[in-house]
Amino acid sequence: MLTPEQHLRRLQRPEGPVDVVMDTDTYNEIDDQYALAYLIRSPEKLRLQAIYAAPFFNGKSTGPADGMEKSYEEIGRVLDLMGEESRKGDVFRGSTSYLPDEHTPVDSPAARDLVRRAMARTPEEGPLYVIATGAITNVASALLLEPALADRIVVVWLGGNAMDWPDAREFNLQQDVAAGRVLFLSGAPVVQLPCMGVVSAFTTTGPELRHWLSGKNRLCDYLVDVTEKEAEFCSMGPCWSRPIWDVTAVAWLLGGFTEDRLAPCPVPQPDHRMSYDTSRPPIRYVYHIYRDKLFEDLFCKLVR
Repeated sequence: MLTPEQHLRRLQRPEGPVDVVMDTDTYNEIDDQYALAYLIRSPEKLRLQAIYAAPFFNGKSTGPADGMEKSYEEIGRVLDLMGEESRKGDVFRGSTSYLPDEHTPVDSPAARDLVRRAMARTPEEGPLYVIATGAITNVASALLLEPALADRIVVVWLGGNAMDWPDAREFNLQQDVAAGRVLFLSGAPVVQLPCMGVVSAFTTTGPELRHWLSGKNRLCDYLVDVTEKEAEFCSMGPCWSRPIWDVTAVAWLLGGFTEDRLAPCPVPQPDHRMSYDTSRPPIRYVYHIYRDKLFEDLFCKLVR
């Protein structure tokens, strides 16, 4: 178990290049595609080791298993568009259901790979960073399969809402509240990027995307197309804007795009509210995104 001093050090943003894995419900919306591409295009700081397909259930899937499988396929599509086909051997299917309770993992190739990679690391290599941008089922399952994993990883999770938001009814969290409780109560160092009230400010529009990305390469044309189709699918009207949520989780590790602070450990409750346990190790809580600066970096890397 990490000492309080070790835990606090793990919550500091790393200065040098680090090894990361990404856990993503890539087909759920359109922001995961941007985040995955941004991560791959940031090798100077982030060495991507593996990609895990996360479950989701909404109008784009018939259930968590179908959402996970569609995300697995979408990861491959993004890699093809980027000319990164060689990475497909490090893409793993995740959970086919949400946790039945806080004690029972949902076994999957993704959860097993996370345990294997993290537990094989030496002290000199440091922790494995987990960028998670969907329901936290895969990561929570890995923690239940191997509780010692909590000392070997740092989880950067986009989930929940701002502390002063009236409720915690956020898609990633509410899909699997049990998994959220497992994560926060595991003792693993966690960096939280809240959705409504914080990352909700990281928005873009159709005209902005077309100006910066259209015609630049196959990936950029695909991103513009799926984003505009998503706006139409959601009936957002002619003057739409929408957050590209998941990019911010990658950005926290890169540094210079967010403001954060230490905060009490949140504990998700079944009634979609948060309580806070000051007796447990703190988390790092992101409270501001430098929107313009981050979009500039994102667009420059995508058009490369």
